[in-house]
Amino acid sequence: MTVERPVATERPATVEPPVGIDELLERVRAGLDRVAAAAAHEAAQSGDALLVDIRYAALRERDGLIPGALVVERNELEWRLDPRGSHRAPEATSHDLRVVVVCNEGYASSLAAVSLRQLGLHRATDLVGGFQAWRTAGLPVNR
Repeated sequence: MTVERPVATERPATVEPPVGIDELLERVRAGLDRVAAAAAHEAAQSGDALLVDIRYAALRERDGLIPGALVVERNELEWRLDPRGSHRAPEATSHDLRVVVVCNEGYASSLAAVSLRQLGLHRATDLVGGFQAWRTAGLPVNR
């Protein structure tokens, strides 16, 4: 015997209406202190920030790597950067760590930085324009 269940037609009052990706990016970026390529380079050189490259392997192979950046694929980011996590990278030393997330063009990195902030990495942010902005600025790249 099949039991039919009523289909929910109304959204609960506590659920926010859906947003598009452009609006979501605008919202999350409003809470980030995003950095330009030159500022990210300076912060990394001075030891004030850890650059974390979340680009997938094919992009890294095609375009190269930022010297000194920690490479962590996006699907592992939270596990590798959580200072309390059992799978954390050695660089993930504290929730006070300033992390600058780098993707290819500066879109996915904004969402990733917010995810890190939800883990308590309150200084997490991202690179405006991503790796492409870094390269365009003439900053170091290892092939």
